[in-house]
Amino acid sequence: MERSPVSQAPSFDISVALADDHQLMREGLRRLLEATPGMHVAGEAANGHEALELLRRVPVDVAVLDLSMPGMTGMDLIRRVKTEYPQVAVLVLTMHAEEQYALRAFRCGASGYLTKDSAGDELVQAIRKVARGGGYVTSALAERLAMGLSTLREAPRHASLSDREFEVFRRIVAGQRLTEIAEQLHLSVKTVSTHKSRVLEKMGLDGTAALIRYGLENRLFEDAAGT
Repeated sequence: MERSPVSQAPSFDISVALADDHQLMREGLRRLLEATPGMHVAGEAANGHEALELLRRVPVDVAVLDLSMPGMTGMDLIRRVKTEYPQVAVLVLTMHAEEQYALRAFRCGASGYLTKDSAGDELVQAIRKVARGGGYVTSALAERLAMGLSTLREAPRHASLSDREFEVFRRIVAGQRLTEIAEQLHLSVKTVSTHKSRVLEKMGLDGTAALIRYGLENRLFEDAAGT
């Protein structure tokens, strides 16, 4: 949507939606973006369902989404946004630095991927780039992705997991019980148990302890203790 130019700003205002379950994070992002010429925050959401409701009500150019919110998984949210609002660019802003998360997010339709330790000016740059139809990753992540794609080593066992299975795997490594996972993902305990069984089968492991050990040995989910 074309709007009047703003001094020292791009030729159009960028309307941004923020989705993160931490209020302090949203408030900090809002202050940063509202102080940036050519940007405004159209609204905030604390989970995936609120994010989709916000996009139904308010025209948005860029949705800045966390991957770890209650209820809907981050990957499911990205898919829903891109299916229902294909004109909205999705920028992931998350604590997860692992390449596996970034690759899955891009496959689901994300245009950019940043970690929460990124500088504010880098976030602004990323929003501007994806708003114009481009893609954005940090140079460090781009190097790791390139190294992973260029090597001929066998794909890791966890690469075979579906997005839902990967999310259950992450939560198990974080120490959550199946009942907790079921509640947070809005699934039945039986469904979560089935996902866990498939994870164990696909990865050739024999139980929860083996899953946790695999995650630690492969340095996956290094932030898991804080989830």
